[in-house]
Amino acid sequence: MGQQDGGSAHVTFRKVQKTYDGEHLIVRDLNLDIQRGEFLTLLGPSGSGKTTCLMMLAGFETPTAGEICLGDRVINKLPPHKRNIGMVFQNYALFPHMTVAENLRFPLAVRKLPAAEIDAKVKNALAMVRLEKFAGRYPQQLSGGQQQRIALARALVFGPELVLMDEPLGALDKQLREHMQLEIKHIHENLGITIVFVTHDQGEALTMSDRIAVFNHGVIQQIDSAEALYERPVNSFVASFIGENNALNGTVESLADGCCQVRLDCGARIEAVARNVSGVGARTMVSVRPERAFLADGEGGGNRFSAGVKEIIYLGDHVRVRLDLVGGHDFTVKMPISQLDRQLRSGDQVVVAMAAEHACALDPVVDAH
Repeated sequence: MGQQDGGSAHVTFRKVQKTYDGEHLIVRDLNLDIQRGEFLTLLGPSGSGKTTCLMMLAGFETPTAGEICLGDRVINKLPPHKRNIGMVFQNYALFPHMTVAENLRFPLAVRKLPAAEIDAKVKNALAMVRLEKFAGRYPQQLSGGQQQRIALARALVFGPELVLMDEPLGALDKQLREHMQLEIKHIHENLGITIVFVTHDQGEALTMSDRIAVFNHGVIQQIDSAEALYERPVNSFVASFIGENNALNGTVESLADGCCQVRLDCGARIEAVARNVSGVGARTMVSVRPERAFLADGEGGGNRFSAGVKEIIYLGDHVRVRLDLVGGHDFTVKMPISQLDRQLRSGDQVVVAMAAEHACALDPVVDAH
């Protein structure tokens, strides 16, 4: 699952497995093609295998089985310093006893480049992250955001063909984090290099990536664009992990032309797109995004349910209305502030509606992530 055909893939994983104890597979039978110049994010909960995958690509871990190729070379046994890969970590990993310029010179000096070339490359890398004036400072004299930009410059300074980033923005505050997301995205667009980025923050993944590989239990559940993952999840794990999700559990009653009727556990019926159901009589989880549902007036066709208002949460530009759907399903509707009825109060009875095309019938939830 998760493999994309690509004759000229920059990186390929073929049937890669990783176990530390010989029993539990951290990564299982991984097939993955990363295209040249792509920004690919590996996303998933803790322990899902995404970081192990990155560390095998970097050379800090060795696959238990399978092959990893960079271009047309198998790199399983190639030491990290011979892979021409730049790395950026969450903790920056800058040398505290070296100035900013010396930190950037280090990977170039190791490669024994001429002094004039080193100076030019350091200058270019500092300009790229807009910190030319900080060459003489030490890391402890910089803010967290500046240190992260220097770490990024150091990963780029020797012109690697591939840059790996492991939770690089995890230590930054929200505003700075969002700024750095755009900064990294723009650098990627300007340089056209291949970036593999690991995060457990789905908002970050949606903002930055060309494609996202969603991991769970060592397996890629789905690899797709941000829009496809959000609008067309292939299973209940992806639907629940990416963005907000209303999960309505029930049983498939009929199935035809890619649509199904589901009898919810509360007794109500809903029409949905049959995206991943095994047949009539099967259990299913129907996924509805909070912004795809709305509070409706009076009677009408389609999916309509009576509900009680539990809570109205004001969030500036929008509100979340938490509802008790018939039979006790917890359900959230997200709407722009302009659409809110100012008379609405907790305890009111309302009708909530959603189009069948925005209700997605998936495999039943076996365990919570």
